[in-house]
Order: sequence, then C-alpha cells, then structure tokens
Amino acid sequence: MNRFLKYINLLILTLFLGGSAVVYWFGWRPLPQTTGAISAPVSAVVRIGRDAQGVPHIDAASVEDTLFAQGFVTAQDRFFQMESTRRYAAGELAEIFGPAALESDLEMRRANMRQIAEKHLQELSLMDRQALAAYTRGVNFYLEINSRRLPPEFSALRFDPRPWRLSDSLLTGLSMFHSMSRSWRDEIMKSSLRVEGDAGKVDFLFSGPAADWPGPGSNAWALNGNHTGSGKPLLASDPHLGLSLPGIWYQVHLRAPGMNVAGVSLPGLPAVIIGHNERIAWGMTNLHADVQDLFLLESVEGKPGAVRINGREEAAVRRSERIAVRGAPPVEFMHVTTSLGPVVHQESGSLYALRWVAAESGGFNYPFLSLNQARNWSGFRAALERYPGPAMNFIYADVDGNIGYQAAGRIPARKDGGGDLPVPASAQDRSWHDYIPFGELPSAYNPPSGRLVSANQNPFPPDYPYKVNGNFAPRYRFQQISALLQARGGWSARDMLAVQKDVYSPYEHFLARQVRQAWENAGLKEPTLREAVETLGAWDGQMEIGRPEPLLAILLHQHLRKAFAGKATLRRGALYQYQGDSALVETLLRRRPIEWFEDYDRLLLNALRDAIEEGKRMQGANLRRWDYGRYNRLQLGHPLFAGLLFFGAYARIGPVPMSGSSSTVKQTTPRLGPSMRMVVDLADLDNSLLNVATGQSGHVLSRHYRDQWDAHHVGRSFPMRFRKFGDVEMLELRPR
Repeated sequence: MNRFLKYINLLILTLFLGGSAVVYWFGWRPLPQTTGAISAPVSAVVRIGRDAQGVPHIDAASVEDTLFAQGFVTAQDRFFQMESTRRYAAGELAEIFGPAALESDLEMRRANMRQIAEKHLQELSLMDRQALAAYTRGVNFYLEINSRRLPPEFSALRFDPRPWRLSDSLLTGLSMFHSMSRSWRDEIMKSSLRVEGDAGKVDFLFSGPAADWPGPGSNAWALNGNHTGSGKPLLASDPHLGLSLPGIWYQVHLRAPGMNVAGVSLPGLPAVIIGHNERIAWGMTNLHADVQDLFLLESVEGKPGAVRINGREEAAVRRSERIAVRGAPPVEFMHVTTSLGPVVHQESGSLYALRWVAAESGGFNYPFLSLNQARNWSGFRAALERYPGPAMNFIYADVDGNIGYQAAGRIPARKDGGGDLPVPASAQDRSWHDYIPFGELPSAYNPPSGRLVSANQNPFPPDYPYKVNGNFAPRYRFQQISALLQARGGWSARDMLAVQKDVYSPYEHFLARQVRQAWENAGLKEPTLREAVETLGAWDGQMEIGRPEPLLAILLHQHLRKAFAGKATLRRGALYQYQGDSALVETLLRRRPIEWFEDYDRLLLNALRDAIEEGKRMQGANLRRWDYGRYNRLQLGHPLFAGLLFFGAYARIGPVPMSGSSSTVKQTTPRLGPSMRMVVDLADLDNSLLNVATGQSGHVLSRHYRDQWDAHHVGRSFPMRFRKFGDVEMLELRPR
C-alpha cells in the first residue's frame, strides 16, 4: 500500500513538473523582457520605463528612435493581436482559425482591403512613410530577437508570422475605418424593406429628426476654467467600441526632442491616437457621416460579365483568389470589381458595387505624429486638415484655457444628400464628385457657454450648405451629459468619472411615463398589467443591474420598434435595426400620427403585454424578481484559451452584469461599452486619469492581462503618469 501511494505521489509530481515545464516554455518564457539592456538598431540609448500598470514610458534622442521603440514594445505586449488584425483586414483569418473565420475573410476580400492598402502605400508622403517605417522596424526587431519565444498562440496554432510590413500598418488603419463606416448595409436593409412596404414609412424609420441638432458633437467633452475647481480646462473622452481581451487600445508615453505625448494608441500604428502632450489634449469619437455609396449594377443582355454604367458598357474585372482554410480545402473566391468599385453584395440576381472614401486615391494620410506635436489650436487644426477618416469628432483643450471642437475626415459633398439607398449605375453622376472643404466642416472655439459636448449626435446645422447623410446617434447622451455638467461648477478630474459612468436613460424613462399615462387613459383592471405599470411608474430611469424596470423598459422598446416596423412593411419588419430607432419611436409616440396607428394607448399597452410575456419566458413569472443584469451581460474571452479547464478562467472575463444601455452616458450592450476612460486636467497633467478596459498585455500569463478590469467595471481609474511616472521596471535599447 505504501509502495502504491509512493507511485501515485511520484506520478502526481511528474505531471505537475511536466505541466509546469509546459506552462513555463510556452506561456511564461514568451513574456517580454522589461529590465536590463538589449543591443538594438537605434542611434542612441532609448530608455523604456514601465509603471505599475505596465505602461511603457519611452525616452529617446530622436522621434525616429521613439517610434522604433513604440513598435518594439507594442509587439512585445500585443503581437498576436497585431497579427490577428492584419489578417482580419486582409481576409486571411481562416488560414489560422479555420472555417469559422471564412465569412469574415470573404467580406474583407470583397471590399478589396489588401489592394487598397497597397495602393495607399504608393501614395504616402515621405513624412508618413518615415514614421510608419520606424515603427515597422521596431516590430520586426522584436520578431528578430524573439523568433524562438513568440506568444503561445503561435505555438498553439503551429505557424510562424511573417515580418511586419508598412502595408500591414495601413491595413490596421483600414480595419478601423471599415468597422466605423459600413452604412451600405443600412442601404440594403432599407431597400429590402421598401420592396413590399410603404416607402414613406420605411424612409421615416431610417431618418433622424432634423430638429434635433444640438451643436457640435461624440462621448467626449471639454469644460473651460469657469466651470472647474482649478480655473483650467478639463477634457474627458470615453469612446464606446466593441470590448475584447486584450482591448483595442494600448497605452503609451512617447518622449523625444520636440515631442512629449501620452495616451492610447492602436496596436499596429505609431503615435498616440487619443491623449495629451505638454500643451494640448484631445478626445475623439465617431462622426457617423456616410462615406459610402452603393450602386445597383445593370447587366448587359447577352453579354455575361458586362455591366452598363451611365449608358456605357463596361466589362467587370474578375480576379480569382484562393482563401486558405485551416483543416479544410481552400475556397476559391471570384473577386469582381468595376469602375464604380468592388462588388460587395449579391441579392436576387442583382450585383451591388461599393464606392468608399477609404478606397479613393490619396485616401490615406497619417497626421497623428503632427497632432502629437501640435502646440495650440491652429497647429491642432493644421494636423487634422490632413486627417482622411473615418470621419471623427475631435474635442480639444489646452493649458492656456482654450477649448474647441472640430469635425475632421473626408466627407462627400453630395448633390442630394445621397447614400441612403442604392444608386442605379445609370445614375452614377448622383454620387459625390468632391469633398466638403476642411474649413467648412463644423467647428467651434471657446463658445460662450464654456462647454463643448459630443455624443455622436448630428453636428451639422439645418442650414448647412452641404447635404450630409449619416447614421447619427439620438440626442439622449448629449442631453444627459449637458444637463449633468450644467448642474454644478467646480469640477475636478475625478468628478468627471461620475459623469462617464452615469446610467440614467431619458428614453427608457420616457417610455415608462408613456405607459403609465396610457394605463390611466384606458382604465383597465388587468392585475399583471397593473403590476408592470406600477413598477415602471415608480422607477427613476436608472439602468442599474439587480432591478426589473430596466429589463421591462428595454423589452417594451423592442416590441414598439417591431410594431412600427411591421406597420411600415408587414412581412419584413423583423429585419429592421437602426441606431436612431429610439428617437424615431419617441417622435411617433409624441406626435401620434393617425396614419401609423389610430390608438397609441392601445399600442403601448399591447407592447407592454408582449414585453411582460417575453420577460416571463426569460426570467420567470415574478416580475419583481427580474434582474436587468442577467439580460445585459458581458463576456470576454481569449479566442484560444478561454475554454480550457482551470487555466481558462484566467483567460476570460464574465459573464458580468452590466449597468447602462445604448441610450445612457455609460453606453453598454452585451457586445460593447466604454473602451477606455480618459480625463485630462490641464491645470496639472499628472492629475489626469486613464483606464483601459482590461489591461496592457495580450499575454494571458502577464499580470497586466486583465489588471485594469475591476477598476473599469466599477468606474475607478488610474493616474495618467506624465511627469512623475514612477517606473517600476527599466529596459534600455543600446546602439549596436
């Protein structure tokens, strides 16, 4: 018996040691070197100090060496993410992830992303090329000295990455551009709903109330010194994007002669995207301007492959591509393109070609290095004049007490607004022929109010000289932020966090009041309906977890949206989705046009009945025990390791109940949320705050893989170290 136990213990020890060796070799050994010295192709010593959150503070003798080091440290922490991003944009994910990634690859191949990147590479200015080249050399230096200790994903998937190329950085930028400007899908949806529906009603469901123009705007704002405790501006920015592990942003601090800038960057691109230098700060969020036109191609009878554009026959160019698929045979893909753009969609025998600003000649400049070095408002705007897109709202503040707003990006100057329905190829001249001049884009500087608030709303006034279409957000977040900022003065940097995490929903609260009024008007006595009405009637509009009212309000909205969409197009109403649908539902409930419904009280109560029944199916018959947090749950996980036993628990987050909704300042859904929160104090830059969603590192065994999540979830933050950054680790890159 003792011998048996001895063998069992020996076996356990052997398994433990073997497992530890595997974890060390594939997991611990690839962690980045963050102390000591490395011989590198730099002109002078580069010091890279990392603070308590693992943020690199790079100090170099030249901007070129700084960008080299930025590429190096970003690859140290995030190279598998960079590899995934360039493959995603190029349509090459299925080669490593298998058939599950094939549809994504097909979408990117149809959009011609790799070819667009290569074209823009040839058009780059010398300044932009030098910046990208320095960053690229840093990435490839990391690959050179770590070829045998790459992140564990490469071992698990059994492939070696090729060197980083300048075009891969362009693909990274195009990936972000693509994700923020896919309005052509709304055009397809709208066109489909119009087929069997009431065209006027369908058009309304995709419109934005013109009277809702509230001023320049996205979730970013600035206050001048009249509203702050210090007498100097505060700037806040918390862009809402899809959340992931690792997150989209990588924090960095870059110092060189003529440059001292801190903030967040995009892995794969040099410079700081959102942040501050010694004199200015800026935030940015999506403008949602329509920068795409979709063309319905006309085939030429008897001539396969030929199309007619503006009365001229044209042979569509066909190019066969082979998509490698891991664990399956390659897929042959036929890429079709015309003079109007690539064919991105086929439906019922019809072909649709896409014209996209990002694909146009001269469509890629990289002004962020100039932006990082700007010293004042004029320098800031001069850098943004070169910004190509995606179209963005930029909020600005500086140490001299100024605040500003600037829309930037190439936005089509259309004759008729356009962009909301596919254009017949015969009417190609309805597409844009030029862009709105930068000097005529919405802009504001030191407004009398001393406040600038941007929350993705429409920044173009009703009398704007150009017709601009866009998928602008409803006004709810803008109004709530404005109301909170106007309610008091003496704001501090930490006070801004309370605004960023506010979860009051003006829209859902409006629905609750509408239902109560409808109930009182109807004089009904249904006990179940009464309980729901009384629950909503006593609600304060806070979209908090642990409460039933937010869930009931969300379900009520969904059934109202379905009812209005069904009225516009009976058979296809379930297809309807639109960012501005809440504002449109509110408009109809306020105006109550007879051509939509004769009895809006009945509509509201019927929708409430449907919401109650759906809620019961989801969370049981006791309405008061419903929990919004069980509905609005976020789950993040490593694509390879989250499902592993024991270890997988560290490679994932959640499911986590999330307060907030799509109409609250803290905008959340089961897929997106605040991707980072930044507050810059122009009175004392070391008093600024920055918190990314998960952590700095993409290595699952790093202590910085998810060390910022708990703070992010509850709305705390970390010092945005600038002058006193308190390095806990120091690495030197020394000239060879």
